Amino acid sequence: MMERSVAERVTAEQLAISLRESITRLNRRLRQARAVGDLTFSQLSALTSLQLAGAMTPRELADVERVQPPTMTKIVGKLEELGLVARTPHPTDRRQVILAATEQGRVVYAQFEKARNEWLALQLAELTPDERDTLERAAQILRQVARN
Repeated sequence: MMERSVAERVTAEQLAISLRESITRLNRRLRQARAVGDLTFSQLSALTSLQLAGAMTPRELADVERVQPPTMTKIVGKLEELGLVARTPHPTDRRQVILAATEQGRVVYAQFEKARNEWLALQLAELTPDERDTLERAAQILRQVARN
């Protein structure tokens, strides 16, 4: 008798739960692999958003980070104090400011990315070539799912 494929044994809902849990755990572990000193996860996340998305208003950053504006004000204040984020006047609305990562902020972000990539590469190096091939295919599929 032939063994059934994973798709035949696992429902879409079961796969969704398994993937979500695995991605969440991996993300938590990657966050622990950071070499950026005293930054909190919220501060690092805001810095990452500014690095990836570019300059934005505090309100836009709060929306991206899914926090209330007063919370973002505290996060940005600390990042400014550390010299990682700078404010500039908004070009068309004098009531607004634009936030952007400073050069030092970009360096801290790069250190964070390097630490995460190094940790993950060490874990992946322990896998067999077939397992790494499977993960490469899974990464392609997950990118496709994320685009939908």
